[in-house]
Amino acid sequence: MDAEKLIRIAKGEELADVVIKNANLVNVFNDEIKKTDIAIYKGRIAGLGLGYKGQKEIDVNGSYVTPSFIDGHVHIESSMCTPKEFAKAVVPEGTVTVMADPHEISNVFGLHGISYMRAACMNLPLQVYIMLPSCVPATDSETSGFELASYDLSLLMDDPAILGVAEMMNFPGVLSCDKEVMSKLKLGLAKRKKIDGHAPGLSGKNLCAYVAAGVMSDHECTTPEEATEKLGLGMYIMIREGSAAKDLQPLIPVLKGKNTRRCIFVTDDRHPTDLKGHINDMVRQAVEAGVDPITAIKVASINTAEYFGLTDLGAIAPGYRANMLVFDNLKDFKPKLVFKGGEIVAENGKLIVDLEHNEMPKLRGSVNVKWIEAEDFKIPAKSDTVTAMQIVPGTLLTKSIKAKVKVVDGYAESDVDNDLLKIMVFERHKATGNIGKGFVKGFGLKSGAIASTVAHDSHNMIVVGTNDADMQMAATELVKTQGGKVVVNNGKVVSILPLPIAGLMSDQPFETVLQQCHDLKDGVKQIGCNLEDPFMTMAFLSLSVIPDIKITDKGVFDVNAFKFIDIFDTETATV
Repeated sequence: MDAEKLIRIAKGEELADVVIKNANLVNVFNDEIKKTDIAIYKGRIAGLGLGYKGQKEIDVNGSYVTPSFIDGHVHIESSMCTPKEFAKAVVPEGTVTVMADPHEISNVFGLHGISYMRAACMNLPLQVYIMLPSCVPATDSETSGFELASYDLSLLMDDPAILGVAEMMNFPGVLSCDKEVMSKLKLGLAKRKKIDGHAPGLSGKNLCAYVAAGVMSDHECTTPEEATEKLGLGMYIMIREGSAAKDLQPLIPVLKGKNTRRCIFVTDDRHPTDLKGHINDMVRQAVEAGVDPITAIKVASINTAEYFGLTDLGAIAPGYRANMLVFDNLKDFKPKLVFKGGEIVAENGKLIVDLEHNEMPKLRGSVNVKWIEAEDFKIPAKSDTVTAMQIVPGTLLTKSIKAKVKVVDGYAESDVDNDLLKIMVFERHKATGNIGKGFVKGFGLKSGAIASTVAHDSHNMIVVGTNDADMQMAATELVKTQGGKVVVNNGKVVSILPLPIAGLMSDQPFETVLQQCHDLKDGVKQIGCNLEDPFMTMAFLSLSVIPDIKITDKGVFDVNAFKFIDIFDTETATV
């Protein structure tokens, strides 16, 4: 960039490349809205003020102009779309920058998975920064496709697109000063990069220790009290609104409080059905709940940029990148125009730029399981009482409950009448033959089975069902498609979404994936499930770092005690 020319344009002595005329600018620095022109040169803001002239002039006739929005923590793989298709969905909604954690694909393919995502994010109208996965695998309570040590992360840390170390889920490892955990923290700190946190319910002196170790943010707050304590210790609070975990409404009181400059909006994990309406929808919901519109816009832009040290993003001011949104009003937050680098990339909800073809790294098949037999679905009954998982709708939490189980010919079976269903996790990376077996309450299935290769964090194959035959068929279908999600009933496939890329992402356009998601939703309703998003809920039932009880390919895991349990006898050895 010609710095001298930038100065002359800012002074009004030369024509800008583009001038946005008659804008009601939302200023995130002084919380004012002021009518102005916006002069742009080489993708950056040259100046603000009335009377600028440009080679191209766009009159927005008093519309509101804000910084474009930033998602502070997202797993793109959870959209089940490639980054290109993800961009097609979120950029028209006003999200122009994301901080991606390729944790999911890393659990399947390790560094090769990160390389795949890095290549897939090139030349998009979406700016993708990457936080390196800190917990692959999250714990040794499950079998992952790969393990990433601090040395592996060090090979990538100097890349300017890498902003730091992603969510440190293994907070027990931090508190116990685990050698490998500490080496990852030290790597991020030595490079002066961010370390994101993941510490649901952590409080008091243990929280102080976690923060003192260098962890700077958290996206697991579910109550104002938890968020306030963490804010008071200097953490940034990533307010999450995902497909399964919806924390925005409970945390609205925080956004009405005093310390909102350390609040950030994130989506974490969202299905395709929740991408039409992204960070902009969180802004809208916050404003509808009584949050000041400028505050909500700052949480979606400048706060995030400042946390990650992106000093030229998140605001409309001289020297900043010209990433901007144009709104008719500050109520519905549907952008009329989306600018990236001073160019219009989306208009009235549609992407208007052509997406370049990226040559992608090759990936092998990832669903490698030992031959699945009918016997694999049997659970010998040691008694008529089991420790089961109880779903808590709208959160990632589960409750550990005691439940009476139906026993037939010496085997524990699903009990549809009492909504107590079999759940199994098949190891799918190394064909070890590991199968975790347990029971879950809350799905409401009246018949059939559902299965998925999206199962956080190691993404083994998870199956829930009312009968063994349909469970076996569901699992077998996903082996055939090399990953995906499926609904089976009475020996027939009701609906299926193939996910051949790492068992996590489709190779089809966003619109196709969206329709297949709707088909899955209709399919689970047909067999009695009334959860809002049963596949997303199921995907987190294997996440053995979130209380109270989860299931992995190694068995049923008590997260609070950090040990495996016999579902018929909870007194067993630790991990």
